[in-house]
Amino acid sequence: MKYSKIPLARNVVSLCVSKNIKHVVISPGSRNAPLTIGFTYHPDIKSYSIVDERCAAFVALGMAQQLQQPVALVCSSGSALLNYYPAISEAFYSDIPLVVISADRPIERIDIGDGQTIRQKNVYENHILYSANLYSELVLESQIIDKKLLQKQWEAQKHNEREINLALNKAIEEKGPVHINVPFYEPLYDTVENIEVNPIEIFPEITKRHYSKEELLAYAEIWNKAKRKMVIVGVAQPNAVEQKFLEKLAKDDSVIVFTETTSNLHHEEFFTRIDTMIGPIEKDENMQELFEALRPDILLTFGGMIVSKKIKAFLRNYNPKHHWHIDSKKAYNTFFCLNKHFETSVNDFFLEFFPLTTKIDSDYGEFWKNIRQKRQIRHDAYMDEIPYSDLKAMQLLVSKVPDNYIMQLANSSTIRYAQLFKWPPSLRIFCNRGTSGIDGSISTAAGSAMASNEPVLMVTGDLSFFYDSNALWNKYLPSNFRIIILNNSGGGIFRILPGNKNSENFESFFETVHDLKAEQLAKMYNFGYKAASSETEISECLNTFFDASGRPKILEIFTPRKVNDKVLLEYFSYMK
Repeated sequence: MKYSKIPLARNVVSLCVSKNIKHVVISPGSRNAPLTIGFTYHPDIKSYSIVDERCAAFVALGMAQQLQQPVALVCSSGSALLNYYPAISEAFYSDIPLVVISADRPIERIDIGDGQTIRQKNVYENHILYSANLYSELVLESQIIDKKLLQKQWEAQKHNEREINLALNKAIEEKGPVHINVPFYEPLYDTVENIEVNPIEIFPEITKRHYSKEELLAYAEIWNKAKRKMVIVGVAQPNAVEQKFLEKLAKDDSVIVFTETTSNLHHEEFFTRIDTMIGPIEKDENMQELFEALRPDILLTFGGMIVSKKIKAFLRNYNPKHHWHIDSKKAYNTFFCLNKHFETSVNDFFLEFFPLTTKIDSDYGEFWKNIRQKRQIRHDAYMDEIPYSDLKAMQLLVSKVPDNYIMQLANSSTIRYAQLFKWPPSLRIFCNRGTSGIDGSISTAAGSAMASNEPVLMVTGDLSFFYDSNALWNKYLPSNFRIIILNNSGGGIFRILPGNKNSENFESFFETVHDLKAEQLAKMYNFGYKAASSETEISECLNTFFDASGRPKILEIFTPRKVNDKVLLEYFSYMK
C-alpha cells in the first residue's frame, strides 16, 4: 500500500480511518496531493472526485445526511475551500457531520504574493464546530541529529495529532462541520510503502443528559393542567421518534401535533399541512377569535428548522404561556417565547416525562380536527377547479412517486408547494432548510443517491436546477436517480412574495425571467430526458418515469409563468 511521504498527511488519513470515516469527496488539486494519495490508496476509504468545489461540498452533505456519520471533504489551498462555505453553513444549521480538510501553504508563505494562497486559518469561524490549525512538518532527507530540532518536530507532531482528534471527535459528538487546515511543504507527490502509522488516538465521548423525576415534576404539573398543548416538529430523520410516544401524543385530546413535509414523522391523527390550517384563518373575518382558540398554553417543539412562515407569524403574535424545546445540542427562540430547553434526545425526554403526566378533559384536539376535515374537503374542491399550474403539477406528482423513495426538495416555491399536500408515509423527504438556499440542492440529492444506494427523486424549480447544474457533472450518479424540474421560466417565488410585480426591474432583478431548457444539459451528461407542458403529458410521462433504466432521468415540466402565483394565493382564500 502506498502512503504519502509526508508524516502529517499519513496521520490525517490514519485518524480519519480510525474514526470510521469511509467516504471522502476530493476536489482535484496539487497542494492536497499528499492527502489525495493517502485516501485514494487506502483500502477502507471510498474516494470520489468532484471538480466543482461548491458541488463537491453539497455532495458530501447529501452523503452525510443519509449515512448519519461524518464524510470528509479534501481540497487544495486558495479559493477552493471558500467554495465549500455554503455547504458548511448548511451543515452547521442542519446538524450534519462534515469534515473539511484543506491543504495550505506553510504560514511563512501567506501574504507574500504566492499563487493560490489566502488566509485559511479559522476561515469558517462563524459556522464551524471546531477549527484545527495544524503546524507544517519538514520532511528531511537525512536523520535529525540536533536535539532542539528533534524536540520541535516532536511537539509539532503531538500538537497536530491532538488537534486532528479533537476536530474529528467534535464532528462525531455534536454532528456538525469541522475544519482541519493542513499546511504542506513541497515536494507533494512523493510516496513510501509499507510504513507503520500510529498516531495518538483520543476517543469520542458522546454523553447523554438525563432528567430526574424531581427535575421534571414541575413541568409535568404544568402539562397536566394545560387544556391546549401544541407540538410542532421541524426537520427530522425518518424514525427519529419511537412509535409508542407518537401514540401517546395522538391519543391525548388536549394535544395537536403539527408536522411538516420534512418532519418524516407520521400518524393519522397528526396535522400534516400547517399552512392549510393557518392560511385560511388569516383570511377569515373571525381571524382574531380563531387564532385565540388555536393559541396553546404549552408549545412543545423538536426537530430542526420549521418551513412554515405562517405558523411562525401566528405564534409570534399569539405567544403561548410556555415554549419548551427538546434537543441535545441547541434551542432557537423561534417564537420569541422560549422558556425551557430540555438538553436531551426526544426519545429520552418522553421516556422520562410521560410517566409523570395525566390526561385532562379538553375539546382542543377535536375542535381543530373537525376544521381539518372541512379544510380537506375545500382542498379537494379547489384542486379540481384550478387551471394547469405549478400547484396542479405538484398534485399530479403526489400520487405517482413510488413507495419507499428518498425525495429531495429544492427551496423557495418547491418546498412551499409540497407543504400543501399529504405525501405517502413511506417516503423519506429532505430539504436543505438550514440556510434555505437554492444553492447546492441538486448536488445534495446526488450525494444522497450515491450514499444510500436507493432510488432518489429530486423535485426542483428551474432556477435551483440551473444554478446547480454542475451537479450533473458527476460520474458516480446511479441509474435510479431522478430529477423533476418545475420550469416556470423564472423565480416564481417572487410572484408569490409581497412586492410590485409591475415595476420595471421586477422581471430582470427579482423574477429573473429566462427561456432556458434542460434538454441539452441532459444530453451532455447522458441523462434520459422528457418534457411535459400539460396535465395529460405529465401523467403520460410519470407512468414510465420511475421505471428501471440504464441511466438517470430528467422530467422537465413547463408551467405558465403568470398563472402560478394567482392559483396559490387564491388557495388560502378558497380554503376558509
